[in-house]
Amino acid sequence: MNVRMWQMEFKVAATSLLVLLAMCTVVRAQQKPEQLAQQSAESWLALVDSGKYAESWQEASQLFKAAVTLEQWQNAVRASRDPFGKVLSRKVTSATYTKTLPGAPDGEYVVIKYGSSFEHKQAAVETVTPMMDKDGKWRVSGYYIK
Repeated sequence: MNVRMWQMEFKVAATSLLVLLAMCTVVRAQQKPEQLAQQSAESWLALVDSGKYAESWQEASQLFKAAVTLEQWQNAVRASRDPFGKVLSRKVTSATYTKTLPGAPDGEYVVIKYGSSFEHKQAAVETVTPMMDKDGKWRVSGYYIK
């Protein structure tokens, strides 16, 4: 292959890569906060579902970790989730973006409610509240199950 052909192929590949990166940026920018927060919530819930409570605490928001120690979190989640057994199904019933929540500093939050079913609890409502954390990522700031 001569140098000129190689340069042409390189230019085509580089241009294609730039176009692909631009498209990814546009797609990400078009995602709504609710969608991004839900992705974060579901990754976090997967940790909880698999009993990785310490990892779920590590992945939570700074606000969450400031309010609840690792030991407190592990005790609370064991007491509230373990009796239900494994999750069988989970479906979003609502996702609401807000900048204010009672008892929390102003910021960006999405309150997500899931209709869930477990081995030992046919119907439950899980509320997961991701927030835009200081590092620019959506991270869970609250979890409640009833």
